[in-house]
Amino acid sequence: MTDGKTGDGTTRDEAARERSGERGAAVPGFLPSTHALGFTNSFPRQPVLRIPVAGLGAVPIGDASRGLCGGMVYAVRDLFEFGVEPPEITSPPAAGTPLYRYIVRRLFDSFDIPRGVYRYYRLTSAADTDLTRGPLTRPGVGRISVEREWPRIRLDLERGLLSPLGVITTRSADPLRLGLNHQVLAYAYEQRGNRVRLRVYDPNTSRASSDDVTLSFDVTPSLEVASRRPAAPGPIEHTISIGGRPVRAFFRSRYRRADPRPALGPPPGRAVAPSQSPPA
Repeated sequence: MTDGKTGDGTTRDEAARERSGERGAAVPGFLPSTHALGFTNSFPRQPVLRIPVAGLGAVPIGDASRGLCGGMVYAVRDLFEFGVEPPEITSPPAAGTPLYRYIVRRLFDSFDIPRGVYRYYRLTSAADTDLTRGPLTRPGVGRISVEREWPRIRLDLERGLLSPLGVITTRSADPLRLGLNHQVLAYAYEQRGNRVRLRVYDPNTSRASSDDVTLSFDVTPSLEVASRRPAAPGPIEHTISIGGRPVRAFFRSRYRRADPRPALGPPPGRAVAPSQSPPA
């Protein structure tokens, strides 16, 4: 055919990739180097926020130096969906400024309290591999990531939507160690055979290197010879800046959009007309 399409409407290149086991998707127009915040997740040691309490004054909560990654991830998706360019600053905003308060608010939104906090704790405290007791098998965090969470993330990307991810980097039943986990924003994937490479915006990575951050994993584990059951997925490889810690698991975070424009303040980031209305 002269239009380069097959009978089902796909292009010949797409059909060839499907036959070879290749597939992929990317959010149109998004790259971290042009659409992410210009500063990294390197805030000074200071309270994340202060809550006024009668008789006690302003009570400090949290430590911003431990990171505001979830707020930055949600802010970047907000900015992109509302067609607003990131503010032209290369250092983290000062405490008390409208942009800082907005990032903190989106940080708490990203926790999706209480459901999201429970998910972080459940995955942080769970085993890497499946645990079998009698007829019952409790899946490990690797299997949960690949079999339950990855299809939801892939659907977002194939619909042209950025997908925020919670990233599990440690194993512990101590809730005080939940802060060692991380958040990133998926914007594209490529799959060749069983191998998936997921491209993500990492708030810890500088803008100059931000387009090169990936998570890689296998989607179809091999069979255990003795039991003929699917074996646990292999390790998740990554280039995220998390101090050399592994990525044990990941999950799709629940996102609800928020208008970032009031937080930009004077002088605002340049507004551009969005290509389409933000999704409801």
